[in-house]
Amino acid sequence: MEPVSIGARLASSIVVPLVKKLFVTDGPGAGLVDRPVRISNLVSFRGEKRTLSDSELRKIAEELVERAAQSTGMSERLPGFERRAVVNAVTHSLNSMGHLDMDDVQAVQLGYLELSRRLRSGNQAATIGLSSDALLLHANVMDTACLHILHFFTTRSTFVPRTLVEQSRRIEELSAKIDTLIMRTPSPADGGFEERYARYIVSKHGKLTIFGLDLPETSGSWPLDAAYLSLEATGAATGDIPLVLPAEQALAGRHRVLLRGVAGSGKTTLVQWLAVSAARTDLDERLLYLHGLVPFVLPMRSLTRAGARLPSPDEFLSAVGCPIAHAQPTGWYDRVLTAGRGLMLIDGIDEMPEGEREEARNWLRDLIGAYPKNHWLVTSRPSAVREHWLASERFTELDLAPMSRDDVAAFIRRWHKAAGSADAYGKELLYAVWAKQELSRLATNPLMCALICALHRDRRGYLPDGRKELYDAALSMLLSRRDRERGIYKTGDMRIGETHQIHLIQKLAYWLIRNGRSEMDAKDVLDLLSQALTAMPRVAELGEVKQIYRYLLVRSGLLIEPVEGTMQFIHRTFQDYLGARAAVESLDFDFLGGNAHLDQWEDVVRMAVAHARPAERTRLLTGLVERGDASKDIRHRLHLLAAACLDDATELDPAVRTEVQRRAEKLIPPRSFPQARALADVGPVVLELLQGPEDLARDEAYFTVLAAVRIGTDAAIPVLTRFRTVSDLRVRAELALVWSRFDTDRYAEEVIAHLHEDDLYFVVSSSRELRALRRFGGRSFLKITSPISPEEIQQFCVEDRLTGLCVATDLRCSWGWLAAFPRLTELTLETPLPDIDVSSLRHVVSLRTLRLPAAARVVGLEQLPRTLDVIRAG
Repeated sequence: MEPVSIGARLASSIVVPLVKKLFVTDGPGAGLVDRPVRISNLVSFRGEKRTLSDSELRKIAEELVERAAQSTGMSERLPGFERRAVVNAVTHSLNSMGHLDMDDVQAVQLGYLELSRRLRSGNQAATIGLSSDALLLHANVMDTACLHILHFFTTRSTFVPRTLVEQSRRIEELSAKIDTLIMRTPSPADGGFEERYARYIVSKHGKLTIFGLDLPETSGSWPLDAAYLSLEATGAATGDIPLVLPAEQALAGRHRVLLRGVAGSGKTTLVQWLAVSAARTDLDERLLYLHGLVPFVLPMRSLTRAGARLPSPDEFLSAVGCPIAHAQPTGWYDRVLTAGRGLMLIDGIDEMPEGEREEARNWLRDLIGAYPKNHWLVTSRPSAVREHWLASERFTELDLAPMSRDDVAAFIRRWHKAAGSADAYGKELLYAVWAKQELSRLATNPLMCALICALHRDRRGYLPDGRKELYDAALSMLLSRRDRERGIYKTGDMRIGETHQIHLIQKLAYWLIRNGRSEMDAKDVLDLLSQALTAMPRVAELGEVKQIYRYLLVRSGLLIEPVEGTMQFIHRTFQDYLGARAAVESLDFDFLGGNAHLDQWEDVVRMAVAHARPAERTRLLTGLVERGDASKDIRHRLHLLAAACLDDATELDPAVRTEVQRRAEKLIPPRSFPQARALADVGPVVLELLQGPEDLARDEAYFTVLAAVRIGTDAAIPVLTRFRTVSDLRVRAELALVWSRFDTDRYAEEVIAHLHEDDLYFVVSSSRELRALRRFGGRSFLKITSPISPEEIQQFCVEDRLTGLCVATDLRCSWGWLAAFPRLTELTLETPLPDIDVSSLRHVVSLRTLRLPAAARVVGLEQLPRTLDVIRAG
């Protein structure tokens, strides 16, 4: 980060008028001078005709120091005599400009930081005896002043503009960015509380409770830095190219995003990552857009606890149980949000009852209307809110993509490292995931990957195949085997058997589902357990209901108390699974069918089908089909849900299966992004129903491919193979984009090798993919999306074939090595870093077009040939 942005924080409106006083005004005819001018001839406080006296120069230094001290809170930390000493040092440093043996062009080439250093070193005696705070203030004032001094030089009519256009533009951009960062700086009155609040955010959200890491040698939590896995966010295609970006960059360049993701896909983890990143000062360059923002993490399940009304901004911290809410300065929230410094993270719209979501949308609209300049991220399960739900508020809609094969491999390695397991366990599991179709189909999000890792370790390599079997095994591990094998029980300790624990906990789960809630007051928990224990005398004899609740809370591993007096499940998926089991045991099939159109009941219905016996499955699925036939408004939703249930129906009347599939076929092919998403949520069974590409319209073919690739397992490859010769660039771009989600060699041979190359950039995320392309003779256009060494790119790319290259990652290198590709004429740099040095491209003589991000700061353009067409896009 630039030192100025975290130092003096002096706005241009303050510095510029003072800097102008330091220099003489251009006289008549000055615009005709086309040569550099000595700085000593420009200063207004030297020579016979000086216009700035010594006392006036000191007044300028006083103004700069006083403003800087106020903006940083130094005025309170530095005594008056030391501030006067800093004023004296700044005066002497500014006076050194009159003795510099350089001209204005040389100064601009030098850069503002080096100019500042030279001026400060010109009279080092002035800073002798200053404290570290005073020295920092002196340096930051001079850094800021020199930035604007150089900017002043470049705007003078006598400056030679053609020589240093790029330096001039960079200094102007720096000045504008510093002004933006200044707007994000808290007032001195708020600074202390914001530092304290930032520490709380890092402590509160800086760790994850990862399923399966509750083993003896682990703490049960995972540092967020080690756990976070950067996933992709995707959006509807703009033009011919699908929108794909790292999820943590969703708010970079966008102020409002609605992000959808299935259960366990990592939505809440992303919210935590953004909050912690904003609270820290040592930001990665890719996340600099978060600098100075104040995170407000607002989980909807907590805000609407016990039917509470949605909070006003002054209640945000208290509504989520922040222990320092009482300490916030009066009006702090309003100053933060009015300045546009808020990072509003609204997590889990789907965890509100459907009837209350309109109220939530109105609440959001009111907040945005009152405080429009902030960053807003809203998360939800895909089916909870319709397409364009927040379009009127100019929200961009994105989806969290399923984990790629590389993502799964990275997660498994990290999990085993955090759990202290041997590498052999991780490698064995990775082989099993790729070898077993059922496992690879399930391992598409972080929650299921963690579940599979935990079970694989707990069962010493043995894994069940289906989703129901995985959850059954997980419950067994959590409820009985874990404590038994850890040797926790002692003689005389309360001990509740696995069956009885499940019976009690599923009562709680079903109550939450029926009431549309994700959290439950402890009083309601105790009342419900008391009722259940009347039919379980042996368990009731073990202790009072409070003791039994505490046992379930501590021992089961399924329940947590987010705040004292409130209970929720460790993850919503377990709540749905056990609630479905309770519904089936209660024979509430009509009740299940009657609520199946509500998104909160979708997973419950699917899991109920898994729990049910064959005749009960027939009753459930027949009910969904018939209710869908009778209701036009919810027909598609119910018929798709019935189709999704087939994946969980291990035994089913063939006639019922045929009827469900026949209804699903009427919804194919998809004709929009939401329809493609809905079909993908059905699961692999839909692959059997997807048609084409023959007799499909252009859009239908594209959305059919989208549906297939979102399923994300190798079972989709035969479907995608049928579309490999389609000429539509959108289809070809999507097929090239998702290579990393499938087996590298198989997908390369069956899909990649057959794609028409016209105008298509082949996406490459590993050296293995580069090697595969080389076997097919290389490609003319490549897009690199993951860090691959320049040496590997040179080794595996066909040198005389490559004509266009897009680099959408940080390779941390200069670009001279591209000269090895004699036919390379087009280069696109989509790096997320704020600075790009292109000076080394002067060696790539074949280059004709260079595309750069509009927002990036570019260094070295003046060294490139004028024949090179530079395009700024973004």
